[in-house]
Amino acid sequence: MSKPSENAPLSELVSGLVADVTGLVRKEIDLAKTEASEKLSSALSGVETMLIGLVLVIGAIGLLLSAAVSALAAFLVSQDFSETSASALASLIIGVIVALLAWALVSRGLSALRARNMKLPRTTTSLRHDVGVVKEKI
Repeated sequence: MSKPSENAPLSELVSGLVADVTGLVRKEIDLAKTEASEKLSSALSGVETMLIGLVLVIGAIGLLLSAAVSALAAFLVSQDFSETSASALASLIIGVIVALLAWALVSRGLSALRARNMKLPRTTTSLRHDVGVVKEKI
């Protein structure tokens, strides 16, 4: 900020103040842009790490399901099923269980996204009340 002289006219003081405030606002905006850029960069790095983790989780789930099929097939073989039948039946049983679980999760997710769940009843009621108060005042 510039230091005004004691005998400066009012117009010069006001224009100096406007220039100082404008400069300050510009600096604050630049700081906000820089900070937001740093935060966004950090967030994107976190998203990348999370996506890599999700890919690994999908692989791990595949391996665990494969192990479950193998374990169930081994159990069925011990119960006098042929290896081929045991493998096929184990795959079918595990597949049906996973499909039912997936269906339940997708259904739950879709019901959460339905339009009736996205309404804002408290906000709507509050706005109606506010409109009524304003109408009474007018």
